[in-house]
Amino acid sequence: MQWILDPAHSQIQFSVKHLGISTVRGTFQQFSGTVEEDGGLVSAVHVEVDVASLNTGNEQRDGHLKGADFFNVEANPTASFALTAFQRTGDDVQASGHLTIAGVTKPITLTGEIGGPAKDPWGNQKVSAVLETKISRKEWGLVWNVALEAGGVLVSDDVKLHIDVQAQPAANATAAS
Repeated sequence: MQWILDPAHSQIQFSVKHLGISTVRGTFQQFSGTVEEDGGLVSAVHVEVDVASLNTGNEQRDGHLKGADFFNVEANPTASFALTAFQRTGDDVQASGHLTIAGVTKPITLTGEIGGPAKDPWGNQKVSAVLETKISRKEWGLVWNVALEAGGVLVSDDVKLHIDVQAQPAANATAAS
């Protein structure tokens, strides 16, 4: 069975330390994805993210992130994830795969939980997943930074990814959500 991510009920978020004292959070507002399942076992996941859709709530910062110092969306308009391994114990899951950002592909492992299947009030079947990981942005070539006078750097190397998605069968993708 193929499941289609429902962007209206899903979020792909990131967070990173700023000045070593506060956290800046952002979302990617446009993405698509599919999950292939065979007999209750997840066999494939493909997600594509429109990097230009990133939003941190600050237009100037968003412009900098989309530019050549970070994502360079003109040259690399999408980021993607492709599953290589999936393990499930009850509702707990580990999803390993290849994450491509700014033209660089590296392996990552997301951990979290899945929910469902469940039916919405209109009889449509849904499943969900909440997954997290932490990556080093430098591993994807996102190395821009500024050293601070008191020590440390403006932007942390560690980036936390938080994915909270809901999906529906591909056959119902146009059904009420």
